[in-house]
Amino acid sequence: MTDPATTAFDVIIVGGGPAGLCAAMYAGRGMLRAVLLERGVTGGELLNTEKIEDYPGFISILGPDLAEKMTEHAKAFGADIRQENVEGIHRLPDGAFEVRASEGIVYHAPTVILTAGGLPTKLGVPGEEEFAGRGVSYCAVCDGAFFKGETIAVVGGGDAAVEEADYLTRYAEKVYLIHRRDALRASKLIQERAFANPKIEMVWNTRVLEMRGTPAGLNELLVEDTVEGGERTLAVTGSFIFVGFVPNSGLIKEHFEHDAAGYIITDDRMMTSVPGLFAAGDLRVQLTRQITTAVGDATTAAIAVEKYLTDRKAMAGA
Repeated sequence: MTDPATTAFDVIIVGGGPAGLCAAMYAGRGMLRAVLLERGVTGGELLNTEKIEDYPGFISILGPDLAEKMTEHAKAFGADIRQENVEGIHRLPDGAFEVRASEGIVYHAPTVILTAGGLPTKLGVPGEEEFAGRGVSYCAVCDGAFFKGETIAVVGGGDAAVEEADYLTRYAEKVYLIHRRDALRASKLIQERAFANPKIEMVWNTRVLEMRGTPAGLNELLVEDTVEGGERTLAVTGSFIFVGFVPNSGLIKEHFEHDAAGYIITDDRMMTSVPGLFAAGDLRVQLTRQITTAVGDATTAAIAVEKYLTDRKAMAGA
């Protein structure tokens, strides 16, 4: 049986990516009893990113190296990092929270910072995993600059895909925009911008069957016509996938305010509609999702938690 003293904290941080590690670092600086729960190695999507060139202080750094530095920094301020697969966040009648992990351990705290991010929807085709970080990407802002003067492809037909295709033309010589239908789902204004861009070539009624390349990286896509059924190859050195993103907001086991896609709505202190539950990083409604925005969210959330706990104690003693 687990000792309750080992699972009682001031704040529980769920998720060990940049936002979670930053929140843990600030919680430590604030002398809070905090625990960070992460199902795997800390770092989140940093571990899947080969090179980062848009994080202040590092002109260029490998994703895993930045993850290691962030983890070391959090630990230097006393971060208690535990490998746990969180199954749910439940609010108790007294307003505190219990966070249940898969091994039967239940953590307790008056506050939670949810930084579990989410996952881009993948195509699930051969070669996609093999060339991830070597031509296959899910973030144009992160990786677009690596494809200067090259021919690349964007897969998708919604706002994100079309906007990112337009953005990528500032680097690439040519961008194929591959969509499985004969009309885009993106808003009219975004579509018009893409249609007017001479670097974008629409590839209608087409789906990707396979991603191919060499040890050096991706060099072609095998695609199929969804109407006629014929196959052909497209020579590209990069493939950006924008067919959806699933935020890990389902861990919250009660009603909370969110948008149509499931992203969590917070106030300016990163608190959700559930008092005491804060959110930071990619699962929160915001304009852009970058490492810098994730750590900014987490800084605000951790400091807001300190104030929330102070006010909660004052009310309890009144």
